[in-house]
Amino acid sequence: MMSGGGGVPVFNLAPNLSVSKLCLGTMTFGEQNTLSQSFQLLDQAFHAGINFFDSAEMYPVPQRGDTCGKSEEYLGRWIKHRNIPRDRLVLATKVAGPSGQMTWIRGGPKCLDATNIIQAIDNSSLLRMQLDYIDLYQIHWPDRYVPMFGETEYDPDRQYSSISIDEQLEALSKAVNAGKIRYIGLSNETPYGLMKFIRVAEKFASYPKIVSLQNSYSLLCRTFDSAMAECCHQESISLLAYSPLAMGILSGKYLSPSGGPADARLNLFKGKYSEGESRYNLSNKAIQAATTEYHNIAKKYGLHPVSLAIAFVLRHPLVASVIFGATKSWQLQEVLNACKVKLTSEVIEDINKIHSRFPNPCP
Repeated sequence: MMSGGGGVPVFNLAPNLSVSKLCLGTMTFGEQNTLSQSFQLLDQAFHAGINFFDSAEMYPVPQRGDTCGKSEEYLGRWIKHRNIPRDRLVLATKVAGPSGQMTWIRGGPKCLDATNIIQAIDNSSLLRMQLDYIDLYQIHWPDRYVPMFGETEYDPDRQYSSISIDEQLEALSKAVNAGKIRYIGLSNETPYGLMKFIRVAEKFASYPKIVSLQNSYSLLCRTFDSAMAECCHQESISLLAYSPLAMGILSGKYLSPSGGPADARLNLFKGKYSEGESRYNLSNKAIQAATTEYHNIAKKYGLHPVSLAIAFVLRHPLVASVIFGATKSWQLQEVLNACKVKLTSEVIEDINKIHSRFPNPCP
């Protein structure tokens, strides 16, 4: 690991692919952030040493037909307008998995077959971002039933017919060979899915290897550390940890008697963002209690709550980069400040005591 130009550490995710340990997620661009506001955040992040930016074809969220693709578009317009050399950036984006709701994305999409993957690369992401290639292309969620976004128990009866991993990897392989993407990753995946992708790639030597897993990880969600951590460690796959602040809950803004600012995401989109609200349910007493306890730890050691939360994720040996979102400059600065924080063994001991009392209230 080395330090980036602005002081943000850098991690070698793959050969010739060095990413900053902080990654700016863009899922607010085009919904909560205007084009000019997005440019300001991107400028601030880039000048601070962040070279890694994450998006998805379905962003921004909450997803709507009117705004779909704006996040990728704004990111691409920023690169072109600022005339930033392409090799100074690492750009990640994702193809949407099966969804009967997002009819504006290829009719659903109904499945994640080769046609959907190629169309998503050619007609969505590359076009919107005005790019010749994508550094890291990820499957946003699996093309099969898995418990996700707050669900914890697997129900065999909910399994449905799905596209084979062989077909998905073959399509991604063609895109790699064509120079349209450099590396591939998975998101919201399970240990079974990760290992299946690895085994299929081993069977066909020409298929690309998975280099990263983008799953949630925070003080309120450490489920990665059970079975998935062993898979990633043994297979040399890095975690791109998203939602390190548990959708802003760990900042403490929702603990106030007023319930937090009106423009905070869980207030602004109340009842309109089912994926987020199912996992980050503010009425959950365990979430409230755990968050309060983590804030008490921050106070005890003179730390900002955001610094505590981000620094905790950054210290994980399998984390290549922490993906965070920000709608305001000062929020971005709070995350940047966390890079300077090193948690002591005493802090970690106190954190683990809270975790043992309130294990993973936001799975």
